[in-house]
Amino acid sequence: MKEKIVIGSRGSILALAQSEMIKGRLEKNFPELKFEIKVIVTSGDKDLVSNWNNSDKSLKSFFTKEIEHELLDGTVDLAVHSMKDMPIVSPPGLICGATPDREDNRDVIVSRSGKKLLELPEGAIVGTSSLRRTMGLKNLRPDLEIKQLRGNIHTRLRKLDEGQYDAILLAAAGLKRVGLRDRITEELDYDLMMPAPAQGALHIQCRENDEFVKNILKSIHNPEIEKIVEIEREFSKIFDGGCHTPMGCTGEKFDGKIFLRGVYCQDDIMYKAEVLEDEVLGKEIAHKLAAKIREKING
Repeated sequence: MKEKIVIGSRGSILALAQSEMIKGRLEKNFPELKFEIKVIVTSGDKDLVSNWNNSDKSLKSFFTKEIEHELLDGTVDLAVHSMKDMPIVSPPGLICGATPDREDNRDVIVSRSGKKLLELPEGAIVGTSSLRRTMGLKNLRPDLEIKQLRGNIHTRLRKLDEGQYDAILLAAAGLKRVGLRDRITEELDYDLMMPAPAQGALHIQCRENDEFVKNILKSIHNPEIEKIVEIEREFSKIFDGGCHTPMGCTGEKFDGKIFLRGVYCQDDIMYKAEVLEDEVLGKEIAHKLAAKIREKING
C-alpha cells in the first residue's frame, strides 16, 4: 500500500486553492496517508501573452499537457484540473478518477462603482478574454466597450482597481475558491449570461491502472455532478466547443429529470433553447437541446 500520494497542480493561486481543497478532503477521509502537492509549470503558464483569440489552437491542453506527462511517468499520482480546461478525450492511460462537488457555475460582474451589469453607464469599459462572454455582453449591452482582459484572478482585479476597466467578468467559482467572494458585485442569472459547459466543476485525473488511487478517489466522487457535467460537455462537443466557440450551457437535476439550458452564437445572433428530459437519456439530452437550437438557426 502506498504511504504517500503526490498531487500534481499548476502553480496559480486558483489551481493551488483547488488542489489544497482536494488534498484536505482526502486527508480527512484517509488520515493514515500522506498527501503532498507538486507544482508543475505548464505551457499556458509559460505563455501568458499569446493572443489565443487569433490562434487556431485551443486552450484545452495548454494547462494540462505537462501535468499529464508526469502522471503517465508516475511522478505524481493524481492531478486536479478545472473541468472546462480538459479535452473531451483523455490521453491513453489516464482517466477522470473523480468529479467532486461543484462550485457555483455562474459568471459574475465585479465593478469599481458597485453597479450591476444592466446599471453600468453607456460606454462603460468591460473586461473579458472570453468570446462567449463577449458575445453575451454584445447581445445584452451593445453600448458597452469590451476590452481584452488576461491574467490570473488577482491580476485581473488589480487592472480593474487601477481604473483600466469599469467592470470585469469572471467565474464565480474562481473567486469563491480563492476567498474573494466579497469582490463580487453581481452573480449573473443564466438568462443574462450562460456559463461555459462544466464551469465550476473539477476533473481529478489519475492513471487508469492505478487501482489504489482510483479507490481513494471514490470517496470524493459525486455521480450526479458527473452525469450533468458529461451532458454539458457533450453539448460543447456537438458545437465544437472550445475557447473560440461562443456557446454555453448549464444543467440541473429535478425529480429524476435533467433541465438543460444552452446558447449558441452564429453570425452575431445568440440562439437559446432549453429541454427537460429523463436523466436516463444521459448525453442524448445534449443532442435534443442542440437540435432545438439548430431548428432556430435554420428558421
